[in-house]
Amino acid sequence: MREIDRGRAARAEARTRIEDAAARLFAERGFAGTTIGEIAAEAGLSKPMLYRHFDSKQELHLALLERHRDELAAAPVHEILHGEGDLATRMTAMYDAWFGYVQSHPYTWRMMFRDTTGDEQVAAFHREVQRRQRETDMALLREFAPGIPEAELEPLGEAIRSSLYGLALWWLERPDRPRELLVATMVRITRGLVSTVEPPSGARRDSGATPGEGTPAAPDGRD
Repeated sequence: MREIDRGRAARAEARTRIEDAAARLFAERGFAGTTIGEIAAEAGLSKPMLYRHFDSKQELHLALLERHRDELAAAPVHEILHGEGDLATRMTAMYDAWFGYVQSHPYTWRMMFRDTTGDEQVAAFHREVQRRQRETDMALLREFAPGIPEAELEPLGEAIRSSLYGLALWWLERPDRPRELLVATMVRITRGLVSTVEPPSGARRDSGATPGEGTPAAPDGRD
């Protein structure tokens, strides 16, 4: 490996260690309760080395949020738009992908779902993440229940978003509960909403999302 490549690899490895250490400490102690020195020590680096990667604790916090924001949305959206099977199957796969990501990043998601910084820039970032999630859930409802009045889509999207976030926080405090329990709960909530909507005239429901059928079996939750 060339010297320049080794240098890039070392910088990338150090940045990952810093971000992972910060995620653990921010989640456990909160933003205000964590110092740059503690993050550096947790990462096994000096403070000057940390400052080569991040100018401030706020910048590090925002970088962590940005690192996971798009990944959170990507997996479930792919499942609902490109997954195989009927709508009920894709719904189950979508929620399994969402909770699977939460399960894989427990420290980060305590940060994502709880803003403990008191910083307006971070608060604005959280509002943006919530907006994106809400719009994703509105798109889901348009796919599953095209008969929902447009005026109801945003509050219903917020109801799904807040249910997802609330269940994720509940689960982070009860990690022994199986992922399929959370998936089945969200499928039941969403199908309950869908079941109250009549399809547009002349339209036929997807056979996998017909109201009255039992909630589909959730994945076994194994990674």
